[in-house]
Amino acid sequence: FLVGDTRRIIGEAAERSCFICCKMGATITCCQTGCDRAFHLPCAPDGQCVTQYFGAYRSFCWEHRPQQALRPRPSQDNTCSICLDSVEDNISYKTMGCPACQDARFHRHCIQKLALHAGIDFRCPRCLNQEPFMTEMLTMGIRLSKRPPSWQSDREVGPSDQRHGRCDATTCLCPGGREHTEAHGPWQLRLCSSCAAEGIHQLCSSLGNSTCSWECSTC
Repeated sequence: FLVGDTRRIIGEAAERSCFICCKMGATITCCQTGCDRAFHLPCAPDGQCVTQYFGAYRSFCWEHRPQQALRPRPSQDNTCSICLDSVEDNISYKTMGCPACQDARFHRHCIQKLALHAGIDFRCPRCLNQEPFMTEMLTMGIRLSKRPPSWQSDREVGPSDQRHGRCDATTCLCPGGREHTEAHGPWQLRLCSSCAAEGIHQLCSSLGNSTCSWECSTC
């Protein structure tokens, strides 16, 4: 972005209210043509909004978010394949399923945590399918990590514990790009206080200067 473009985007965001918390400064808009809903990134889970962390980084409100089209389950085991707690009978924002085996069900927050820990080895926890499972999860707003699995002990594969250094806001306002960071000021990168696997510039997050911590939408 040029400086003029950045100022224009900041100005437009300042005039938009979040349809979830009703506060001003909503920087994310639903990409569905004709939809004027806007929201803050931290508010997205409460509003059941989806952001796709690939390609154009598109975001959707609760009404226009992508939906999974799965067949009826071969079994009636209504438990999460990851945490083994109960899940909803039907597919929803909070309850997802595997498009390959059509049987695995899991909570959104469980599959997101698995994706961040599994890294490049991310696959269905029941049938172990990677494709089309991985593509489906990306489409449904699950963020994937390109790092080796967190449980892998071989340090020769690469720095899996390297600090995240990229702004993951749907619309990054930094003139220097998503990977530009500064020690202080609007381009200081705040990492998620829970998983540290996502980050956001201070200005891109709509956080006040006094805010010391930030949580990503998946946490």
